[in-house]
Amino acid sequence: MANPTAAMLVIGDEILSGRTRDANMYFLAGELTKAGIDLREVRVVADDSDGIVAAVRALSKSYDTMFTSGGIGPTHDDITADCIASAFGRSIDVRADARALLQAHYDRSGQELNEARLRMARIPDGAALIDNPVSVAPGFTVENVHVMAGVPSVFQAMVASVLPTLTGGAPVLSQTLRVMKGEGDIAGPLGALAVDFSDLSIGSYPFQRDGVYGANIVIRGQDGARVDAAMTKLAEVFG
Repeated sequence: MANPTAAMLVIGDEILSGRTRDANMYFLAGELTKAGIDLREVRVVADDSDGIVAAVRALSKSYDTMFTSGGIGPTHDDITADCIASAFGRSIDVRADARALLQAHYDRSGQELNEARLRMARIPDGAALIDNPVSVAPGFTVENVHVMAGVPSVFQAMVASVLPTLTGGAPVLSQTLRVMKGEGDIAGPLGALAVDFSDLSIGSYPFQRDGVYGANIVIRGQDGARVDAAMTKLAEVFG
């Protein structure tokens, strides 16, 4: 059977402007691969309500599960929670359990739970909270959408909270062979190999080092014996 599918929505002007380099997609892709969940699509949208709502609706309908990162903090431009509520036609307000988490956290640190920080306790109606052991302010899940912070350490902690609740499939196995030839020289034999092993994913990733062209050929699949067989054949062709 095919593995479950997933999508990711990265939210934030800072990503699109180049001020911040996104690390969350890289991390999520690796964790989902290990869990046997295929990450099929990643979109990046600005801090724009209409754009976020449209993307959430499209991706949540197209894939088994969806993750978002960014836009659930205390400032005026953190609009993700409101957009998720809008996308699913739900009301949103400060929720008692989320507020209690924040109150206890700021009491321990001797800080005030002011109006700005209280924004992080606004949760769409019916959502389940996602644990945040790093900075306490929770993420949340609405239907098949998991809404998480953009700060990498917090995002990673929230992913760790969510993954055990998801149904995975067969982990994807991969092997790599480095070939010191240009892609123009390997394209023909590599294409023939892809036909013979059509059940596997075979990709070529070129590089140039000290004026010499080469490619890393990566073979991926769920059947370890098939991956081994393809790699053996690949080594014979380019050995």
